[in-house]
Amino acid sequence: MKLQEPTEVVVNEKHYFIRPFPAFRAANISGEVIKVVVPIIGSVLPFVSTSGDTSVLDTDLATIAPEITKAFESLSGDAVEKLLRDLLVRGNNIAVDFNGETKPLTEDLVNELFCGDVQDMYILAFHVIKINYGGFFGKLGTQSGKVAELAQKLMK
Repeated sequence: MKLQEPTEVVVNEKHYFIRPFPAFRAANISGEVIKVVVPIIGSVLPFVSTSGDTSVLDTDLATIAPEITKAFESLSGDAVEKLLRDLLVRGNNIAVDFNGETKPLTEDLVNELFCGDVQDMYILAFHVIKINYGGFFGKLGTQSGKVAELAQKLMK
């Protein structure tokens, strides 16, 4: 069952296990997610391969980490906080290896893990977006210039 299949990601040497959102929850927050992802797409298009097998969401995170941060900063503080809570803790869909145990990611644990290192929280949120909305943004390589043009128009 898809809802129970976690994807393991590593952010700053911490192992996270992300399960997909239920369909209605993903739809509920999709508008805010799009507000964050469209600026990232526009920023990373120059780095995306046109071979047809690479999605913009597969771009090396080390390359686009500053763009992820800028995208979240484009929202109001309240909107960023709400979106991060929705992505990271609201649905209990993320676990993390912490102090030798795999624990559900809670608000207290987010505070412990990301205090003074907020950029890593944005990177984890981007992984959650990639897992839940990757198919929505599709493969850019096979779409050629039309997707690039659309992303650039959406950013203006």
